[in-house]
Amino acid sequence: MKDYTQPPDAGADGIIEGRNAVAEALRSGTPIDKLYIARGETDRTLARIAAQAKKAGVVVVEADRRKLDAMSATGSHQGVIASAAVRAYASVEDIFRAAGERGETPLVVVCDELSDPHNLGAVIRTAECAGAHGVIIPKRRSAGLTAVVAKTSAGAVSYLPVARVANIPALLKELKERGVWVFGAAAEGSVPLYEADLKGPAAIVIGNEGDGMGRLVRESCDVLVSIPMRGRISSLNASAAAAVLLYEAVRQRR
Repeated sequence: MKDYTQPPDAGADGIIEGRNAVAEALRSGTPIDKLYIARGETDRTLARIAAQAKKAGVVVVEADRRKLDAMSATGSHQGVIASAAVRAYASVEDIFRAAGERGETPLVVVCDELSDPHNLGAVIRTAECAGAHGVIIPKRRSAGLTAVVAKTSAGAVSYLPVARVANIPALLKELKERGVWVFGAAAEGSVPLYEADLKGPAAIVIGNEGDGMGRLVRESCDVLVSIPMRGRISSLNASAAAAVLLYEAVRQRR
């Protein structure tokens, strides 16, 4: 997997704005995380850019012009802004290939709609440090591989495959068909962390910052794992919960 580099024509925060710059980025194959188009815009040029983005598998989001104005560094976004990805996304197959090349039992982290890029970056950093083989995120309602995520990961995005899928419950079904056990982190989990068997092929599912895992994702888990809480606060930050589960897996796999 190649190291990430800042895409051409992108600012320090990974923002590409303006019709010509965005169209050229798409033509050149620059990895794009999301494309934002002004809501209600009927301009043919913007429609062509949106169609080109969708063909390339880019998530296209309609946004108020006020949001685009707030995102813009130049004030001349012309109704379109692209958020560049710091590197191309991997595939789920890439993650399994990484485990096979290392001769190791697959260990994967699945993030269910983590919206805070700092949380996602921290999860990627911890997953790489713990020797996980990849992180999987959903295409929508999730932070992506932006410059902020890359910085927070301390460069771990350069070394750890991050895949993006359309549907997390469908992904979990696929993982189970591959022989992977799915462990969801949940406060009400019936299995205490230190009783969970994480030595075999395992996927650790971390829910979003506000509501945790979605219902369908929760129902798709084989085991719901609870982390011991001894203080007055009832839950951990998402990235902290990922770290606790990952390093319990490391301990068990020694």
